[in-house]
Formats: sequence, C-alpha cells, structure tokens
Amino acid sequence: MAALAALAQESRLDVFRLLVVAGPEGMAAGDIAERLGVSPPTLSFHLAQLRHAGLVEVRRDGRSLIYSTNYDGMNELMGFLTENCCGGARACVVPACEPDLRTVVRRKSRGATRP
Repeated sequence: MAALAALAQESRLDVFRLLVVAGPEGMAAGDIAERLGVSPPTLSFHLAQLRHAGLVEVRRDGRSLIYSTNYDGMNELMGFLTENCCGGARACVVPACEPDLRTVVRRKSRGATRP
C-alpha cells in the first residue's frame, strides 16, 4: 500500500500530521515549509509522494498552492489497517473521519500571543 510507504518516512509523516491538524482549509506550501523547517525543494518532493499515495490534495489559490488532507484516502488507509489488525473481525471498527470546520481545534504556535 503506497500510503503506508509514504508515511514510513519521518518528514512525510510530519507533513501529513500538520495537514490533518490544519483541517480542510489546508496550508500553503510555504507555510508548511516554514513550520517544519524544511527547504522548499525537499518539501515539494515529500508532498508529491503524499499526493501519489492519495493522502494529500492540492489546489491553487492565486499564486499559492494549498495542500490539504485527502480524507477519503486517509479513511481508506484506516480501513485497511483496521481490517488487517482485526483479521477481518469487526471488533475494532474505526469511524470515518469527516472533519467539521466548527470542531477543528487549532494549536497555538509556540511564542504566539493572542490579540
């Protein structure tokens, strides 16, 4: 499964985690690079691997590329893991992730102050 291979690399897992937390709005590539301290060419490579694995989507907003989690791909991965974890038994059912913008919790970045 390409998704497992993509997430096996630490930097890609960090990118994916960040995008899951960002929610459906996603993040601009430059913001991801800055938050994770990754060079733009390196980030571009990792994002391409995550897109190829079906875990990340991209859209253009003006001159920016906005990346977000592909929740269908993530749910497919969770289903695969659940099925194989439980040997086909329905003992550990994982609910589908359907983020609701009203319930997305944003972490306050370190050193940030509230207005």
